[in-house]
Amino acid sequence: MLLDQRDLQILRVLSRDGRITKTALAEQVGLSPTPCWERLKKLEKAGLIDGYAAHFDLKKLAPHVTVFVAAELADHTAASFRAFEAGIQRYDEVTACWALGGGFDYLMQIVTRDIDAYQRLIDEMLEARIGLSRYFTYIVTKPVKGAGPPPFEILLNGR
Repeated sequence: MLLDQRDLQILRVLSRDGRITKTALAEQVGLSPTPCWERLKKLEKAGLIDGYAAHFDLKKLAPHVTVFVAAELADHTAASFRAFEAGIQRYDEVTACWALGGGFDYLMQIVTRDIDAYQRLIDEMLEARIGLSRYFTYIVTKPVKGAGPPPFEILLNGR
């Protein structure tokens, strides 16, 4: 799908404010509401927008710890990768997971109440035999930059 500058503006605005009204979105991108709405529906239908979500300040919600875990699997068969990927789906504490090329097989982001809860989770994963062989724990000490909008212009036009 080819995107023009208005499409990119719509994506940029929505990446900062997914709750914006259709009228306000149209105003910000310089369109009247109906054409803006049609473009938005086209972007959603094409799968470029796959959902809308809220961001939370977990410090205000409850004590917690965020941990990144570099994981290695016991063996590297397609079945092992499928088993691991299916296995971690049942752990709500695993808030994100990426398959990696290179030294580690996966990078997981885990959020738990404290380090003890994190270790219990890891022990449970090891006992569940989902293929986890070795893991390396990296505790987040402070957020520096959160997940922001993608660099649309750089991705589409280069730097």
